[in-house]
Amino acid sequence: MSVGDAAEFAQREVDRVRDDPHGRLRSLRRLYETADPASPRLPYRRAATSFMKWQLRRGLLAPTSSTIPGSPWWRAVNERLLHDGWEAAALARGIPGTPSSAAVELSMRFIAEPTASNWYRAHNASIVSAYQDNRALAGRESRSERFFINLVLMRVLYAHALVSAPRLALSWLAPLAPVLGDPRLGMTGMFLSISRVLPARYPLCDDVEIYVADEHGFGRLLDVGVIGPRLPELYAWSAAELEQSQLSGWLAGSIPTYVWPETDRAVWDPHPGTLAAGARRILAPRGRSTP
Repeated sequence: MSVGDAAEFAQREVDRVRDDPHGRLRSLRRLYETADPASPRLPYRRAATSFMKWQLRRGLLAPTSSTIPGSPWWRAVNERLLHDGWEAAALARGIPGTPSSAAVELSMRFIAEPTASNWYRAHNASIVSAYQDNRALAGRESRSERFFINLVLMRVLYAHALVSAPRLALSWLAPLAPVLGDPRLGMTGMFLSISRVLPARYPLCDDVEIYVADEHGFGRLLDVGVIGPRLPELYAWSAAELEQSQLSGWLAGSIPTYVWPETDRAVWDPHPGTLAAGARRILAPRGRSTP
């Protein structure tokens, strides 16, 4: 097979599956496959495919020519993740080229040293870069979708912190954090998927309050009781860890502001409920108490 440089190779792979949602999933799965069935990279496929299967179930990746088209924003973010992964894989196989982004360099580091921390750095650097590059597309989404776009970002950053900054993530329960966040284990799916909050299909109606009111108990506990009180620390740590300074501008106090006005605050600060309020007190970020 004749191929050009690594970035061109990756772009051809993305182009090949652009209008084939399940082809995208197969492409992602192939990224983790090697000739060695005992490869330490293979178990990390669980978290990556869990995230994409959630996108498939909602129809987010459906072609623009479909009766119900997918989301241009989600399709673009998914393509960036595939492109960075395939470019790194091509470079690792000896295809000529230099990394086109810092995210590709981090993916190469994961290939060379498959650890949970390296997986999150590569995955989340691609995600944050895709958020940055596709702000215009995000702005065209409904208010409800934009809310959940921010919620997904909160959760993927938090899952990374569980592994790489356990004290930040879980305070005095830090020893449990790396196991809860390990992308090779099934628990990670709860952090990377919000399928039990959202309806099954895209697009959403514009009344995000309906979906927030229906959020199940674990989601409310996680988002309001655990992640919410530590958002400033989480975003600051993530910006430094991923070398993505733009993250600092996507939060105003404790209000996520990626294509979201900071004046639209109420939906981000709902009444916590008994369990979430208890989690705020028990797992308050180090150095301060949370009411």
